[in-house]
Amino acid sequence: MFSLPEINLNLIVMIYKKLAELNDKNMEPGYAAETDIEDLLKSLEKELTSDFERAVLLWSLDPNDRLALLANDAARKWNSSNRVLIEIACARSSHELFLVRQAYHVRYKKSLEEDVAAHTEGDFRKLLVALVSSHRYEGPEVDMSLAKSEAQILNEKIKGNIYKHEELIRILTTRSKAQLNATFNHYNNEFGTAINKDLKSDPKDDFLSALRAIIRCMNCPEKYFEKVIRLAINKMGTDEGALTRVITTRAEVDMKAIKDEYQRRNSVPLDSAIVKDTTGDYEDFLLALIGHESA
Repeated sequence: MFSLPEINLNLIVMIYKKLAELNDKNMEPGYAAETDIEDLLKSLEKELTSDFERAVLLWSLDPNDRLALLANDAARKWNSSNRVLIEIACARSSHELFLVRQAYHVRYKKSLEEDVAAHTEGDFRKLLVALVSSHRYEGPEVDMSLAKSEAQILNEKIKGNIYKHEELIRILTTRSKAQLNATFNHYNNEFGTAINKDLKSDPKDDFLSALRAIIRCMNCPEKYFEKVIRLAINKMGTDEGALTRVITTRAEVDMKAIKDEYQRRNSVPLDSAIVKDTTGDYEDFLLALIGHESA
């Protein structure tokens, strides 16, 4: 449990009460669950600053509801540079992703896969629908002969610039994390280059960027999320949306690893970077979530 500083605690209590009321309404026949969050945001608009509002509201939700809300927002506003759906599908276990899909059903009265398919197109639709509907094996067992053969397939497609081939998508969206790790290790050993490096042939290609994000999220999520935070803070004007999303969704998962990676990569503590780029209640709330200790 986090120890929150004195940051408009009355307003935080108000959000919890309103969420409780909404949950009660959600049990009533005919209540439109998909309108509750938007109505809540509007009702709190005058009491809270937008960044603080978003952070507190996201943190107030059950973790699966939180990710369902983010997934819905990402699907409805999807563009080819959006990586939120990849984060949700690849940085969680199969069971955790299943619980997010269940929460999505309850909240929006339709499936996550349905909404992703409706708001994306072409090869991105093939990739993202496969990712969010995946139920990967989570055990440690690895088939080394399969790792060798699929590393060869990946290399052939990548070297041939056939990045959107169905076999490449199949491997990345269905194999277990342990199996993929073995495949990527064999790729590196056999062909002398890390697979993500070979997928950088065109840095401006959003599909290649999506493939790299999938691999990084599954292999080393703390490095992936450190980069998201670093880019959010280093922009001309902080990207509060990305910063809030990562901190509220990873605070109870792997925040210590992300903080350690940020310190290693930037030679600056994450809390110092947050203090430099944020202010007021929003700053205090983020610091509390990442486990900042005052001197």
